Amino acid sequence: MGKAFGVVAGVGAIGSLVAMKKSWDPLPSVKAAGFTTVDVSGFEANALVVEKWRGKPIFILKKTPEMVAAQSEEQTARDIKIGDDSYLVCIGLCTHLGCIPAYAADETVFKCACHGGEFDASGIDILLPPPSPMPIPPFKVDGTNLVLGEEGPEYLKMKEAGVTA
Repeated sequence: MGKAFGVVAGVGAIGSLVAMKKSWDPLPSVKAAGFTTVDVSGFEANALVVEKWRGKPIFILKKTPEMVAAQSEEQTARDIKIGDDSYLVCIGLCTHLGCIPAYAADETVFKCACHGGEFDASGIDILLPPPSPMPIPPFKVDGTNLVLGEEGPEYLKMKEAGVTA
């Protein structure tokens, strides 16, 4: 009788632990919200596309060859190469107070209406008060797709170089 009780208690304990572990795991809907896949193959140059990732606006800007040729080394380091094209991908919030800057395509700058801050086409702050560049979210390049929320080798290289934040 004692051995049978021990077996039943052991099975019950294992079942309880499995149920507890499942309750700690994020729901499938939460896991799905962590990644956003964007196909950039149809994007036009110098036209801002805004995607949503984890409730935040993500700016994706395909740069023209002229924009790339005029860049500094710091700006080029923030570029994401997909095929032969260069893209800006950043969280579209002003680093001063979290406003959403507007893109002025004719000037190739992002302008924050709240306090007059500006960012260049690489997301680097060029006119105060923003204290830092717009951050680059975790991403992975998969062919012509950009997977937001996953740390691919391109992102890890940028992170190691200190250009993501």
